Amino acid sequence: MDALSETLRVVRLVGAIFINARFTAPWCYQSPPAASAAPLLEPGAENVVIFHLITEGECYAEVGEAAPVHLVAGDVIVFPQGDAHRMTSEPGVPPARPGAQLQEVLSRRPRQLVYGGGGASTRIVCGYLACDARLARMLFAGLPPLVKVNVRGSNAGMWLEASVRYALAEARSPRPGGAGVLAKLAEVLFIEVLRMYVNEGAEGRTGWLAGLGDRIVGVALNAMHARPAHAWTLDELAQVAHTSRSVLAQRFQQIVGTAPMQYLTQWRMTMAANLLCRSKAPLAQIAEDVGYQTDTAFSRAFRREYGVPPDAWRRHRGMAERDAAARVPA
Repeated sequence: MDALSETLRVVRLVGAIFINARFTAPWCYQSPPAASAAPLLEPGAENVVIFHLITEGECYAEVGEAAPVHLVAGDVIVFPQGDAHRMTSEPGVPPARPGAQLQEVLSRRPRQLVYGGGGASTRIVCGYLACDARLARMLFAGLPPLVKVNVRGSNAGMWLEASVRYALAEARSPRPGGAGVLAKLAEVLFIEVLRMYVNEGAEGRTGWLAGLGDRIVGVALNAMHARPAHAWTLDELAQVAHTSRSVLAQRFQQIVGTAPMQYLTQWRMTMAANLLCRSKAPLAQIAEDVGYQTDTAFSRAFRREYGVPPDAWRRHRGMAERDAAARVPA
């Protein structure tokens, strides 16, 4: 299994589509920072990433003072750092005056929005992906504030776009299960965007996703994720990647931002945290599953990464998730 697939298998992801909008020019929609919307979108989530799929027409996306980015039908735009942003029919249009509170807008999902001046039509589907903060830091390291790909450039993307349209129509029907289908499609659409970004392989990119697309670093990452409990050495990883240990170490540090062995430890701890949170396995079993011969050595490594012993971290996360579940409206 490749590193991206293994990562997405190990760490829990939660996706949803929450707005289905039709805007007519001129229009401008101001989206708040993801951190402020997260408690309403996914209570208890450590990190929420917002994305938009343009299904009809064209528009622009603006983040801060950066140049506007032109978008056309089939484009998916992701805001990895959770920045506040504007979606607009053309640069310079002022945002709409605040209307309904975000909590009211999100009371029913997907929310149907119709707004604008009656000109050219643009349709946008808004979604999010919630994940652990450590996974977000790993996945989105090195990414710019705004990432754009066009899913109509792949067969999978075209199928997904058609499926989202179908599921949006089904969500308004009396048949049960429409919201669940939309949630799964949001996750698959987001994963497809990540895959397409990796495959683009543009020169000069850095970060974990860029590492997956590198001919040397990607091989090493795939090997570590395929066998995380294996007693890897830099020499062995270099042999797998068909390069020297010095080249691997330098290239890995340059692209991913950390040394290969340090990265392996971090990934093992991410796996361990997931097992602690999602299972009742004893510490000794978890230690063995992530490559430690004793639970004492595992506990030391975990405490270095998370600041507390694994058993204390497990208790704290359990209480936090119960509290978050209790705050979710009935």
